[in-house]
Amino acid sequence: MGLFSRGRDKQAEQAATDAALEKTRRSFLGRITEVFAADVTEETWETLEEVLISADTGVQTTLDLVERVRAKNLRKADDVRAAIASELTAILEAADAPRGRLWGLPEDAPLPERPWIVLVVGVNGTGKTTAIGRLAHAYIQEGYQVMAAAGDTFRAAAIEQIQGWGRSVGFDVIAQGQGADPAAVAFDAISAAQSRGADVVLIDTAGRLQNKQNLMAELSKVRRVIERHVPRGPDEVLLVLDATTGQNGLSQARAFAEAVDVTSVMLTKLDGTGKGGIVFAIAQEFGLPVRFVGIGQREDDLAEFDPRSFVASLLGEPAARDR
Repeated sequence: MGLFSRGRDKQAEQAATDAALEKTRRSFLGRITEVFAADVTEETWETLEEVLISADTGVQTTLDLVERVRAKNLRKADDVRAAIASELTAILEAADAPRGRLWGLPEDAPLPERPWIVLVVGVNGTGKTTAIGRLAHAYIQEGYQVMAAAGDTFRAAAIEQIQGWGRSVGFDVIAQGQGADPAAVAFDAISAAQSRGADVVLIDTAGRLQNKQNLMAELSKVRRVIERHVPRGPDEVLLVLDATTGQNGLSQARAFAEAVDVTSVMLTKLDGTGKGGIVFAIAQEFGLPVRFVGIGQREDDLAEFDPRSFVASLLGEPAARDR
């Protein structure tokens, strides 16, 4: 089940995703066109490995992919290119199974009792609070009432930022002062949502404390408090990753996945990097589905992630989306 069921121009959304991927396509993966401009040779495979690794697809992911394609004994460049597209798509689709209760489900899948709880995690600077604002806007456009918890109490600026999004987009923010207990803020937000009949609660979290151990312990505490208030726990745990961080995103994913059982990924700042291959490394190593990509600066610059369309955009093959 997708988040955006009404009023979304899918063609415009795909065009925006294409534009966001332009830098990756030109700087690295776009070189695949040059790789297959001539006959397939040993140099072709070496260059292909270099291109994929340079795009942060991951060394092991790249080596495994190229080995599988080589095993097909294809001779025509177009056939090899199509096989690569198929393999890249398969990597993403293998991780696309729903891990949470809201996103990526079949259209007829039952949804949990409201309010739906979305815990949003990620290091500072990834665009986490902006991601919350965009998700809130998307849900509001669908007719849902949204509330948010200003759970990043480590920084006063974070509280002010999410409150600004609330005023701009139109959702209530439950906040306490800087230094307050984030778990208490999450608890208050869920209580307020239940009493006011809100549909969705988006919970912001800290992305930095004195050290990583303290941060992960704090996040684990927030999750436990949610589970005491709503026994099923968060319906989605969304990890926000900055696409420009490349392989550093993998270490982030590993730490957060261990602490709070991540169910979905949002990739931000995709339009500012040539490292879009990190999507495949995340899918291959962690089995985590990318659900959304940030594609600009506005409140509605959020696109649902589609594996086939993503690969087609990377490889510059618009026709592939209609297959």
